[in-house]
Amino acid sequence: MSTQNLENGFKKIYHQAPAHLYFAPGRINLIGEHTDYNGGRVFPCAISLGTYAAVTSRADDQFHLYSANFAAQGVQVLTLGTTEIQTKVGNQWTNYPKGMLRYLMEAGAQITHGLDVYIEGNLPDGAGLSSSASLEMLFGKILASEFGLQVDPLDMVKMGVKVENQFIGLNSGIMDQFAVEMGKQDNAVLLDTNTLAYEHIPLKLGNYVIVIMNTNKRRELADSKYNEHRRECEEALAQLQTGVATPTLGALNKETFDEYAYLIQSEPLLKRARHAVFENQRVGEAITALKQQDLAKFGRLINASHMSLQYDFEVTGKELDTLAHTAWQQPGVLGARMIGGGYGGCAIALVEKKRVQEFEVAVGKVYQEKIGYAADFYVAEIADGPRQL
Repeated sequence: MSTQNLENGFKKIYHQAPAHLYFAPGRINLIGEHTDYNGGRVFPCAISLGTYAAVTSRADDQFHLYSANFAAQGVQVLTLGTTEIQTKVGNQWTNYPKGMLRYLMEAGAQITHGLDVYIEGNLPDGAGLSSSASLEMLFGKILASEFGLQVDPLDMVKMGVKVENQFIGLNSGIMDQFAVEMGKQDNAVLLDTNTLAYEHIPLKLGNYVIVIMNTNKRRELADSKYNEHRRECEEALAQLQTGVATPTLGALNKETFDEYAYLIQSEPLLKRARHAVFENQRVGEAITALKQQDLAKFGRLINASHMSLQYDFEVTGKELDTLAHTAWQQPGVLGARMIGGGYGGCAIALVEKKRVQEFEVAVGKVYQEKIGYAADFYVAEIADGPRQL
């Protein structure tokens, strides 16, 4: 999106030029799905699609918020010092900036006046590319910059998670906000969600690119089975802990899990736990493969991740399976899998650069025939975290 379009959008709504422009990326997760709340490792990266903002200070104590993506909702007004900042309202997009504002102020941030804010994102809504984390970290950046706040990046990440968990009511892990905030161009982030230790790993993909495949099936995470699956993982862990001392599923290796799996009382719980343990192991194997520049093995591990999400975690669905399975059959593809919460949203594929166009045509054709509507495709460029433009 051009800065000119952003400025023009702001002028149309607020009848003046913006003072500052901001951007926060979305994210994809290369491998390590549904491990982040199981004390495991994840391997996400920030992407060049994301959320933009144009901002100008106000002389009063009102925040005027407008999103071009939800134009029908018009300009939403929040007044500092009132209860409306304390409370979530329905499924409105303003709950995310509202939550960040609330928790920053509760942490002692001096927010002394209002802002006019114009938001426009090019992340497909509900696609599992973390539009909510992008919006949260964008607002964190705006508030820190506009009010001269010194906030440690990790504290900003935790505030975004608090917005999701406590304000929105979605029991999600830390990966999305972390990936957005800590994004670094041409690098992915290896994050241990148990210790929050992390390192940037260069993504050297050679002649390959990451293609994002959008099912165009919306998924509302808070209303999906996400919280139910998280509960199942917790139950499985509790049953394992009757015989083996482990703080999380992510702390177990395959051999120890295999040895104590008999303690788990039901097949669904066994399958959920097995995915969490094996997927966490796959992350380590994937990093080793990348460091050895063994892209073929990296691709196979991505495929294995999808199989585990399909059969053990059971979060894929017809749309995501169609994309991944069809992608596997195309020439020049090393691997493909669903990403995000599941039940819709997006998948990724590692595709040879020169074959991207034919890949999109072939996969798109099968998807249209099987599902009845079109999928969308984007080449993911690996980007930096939130910044002022």
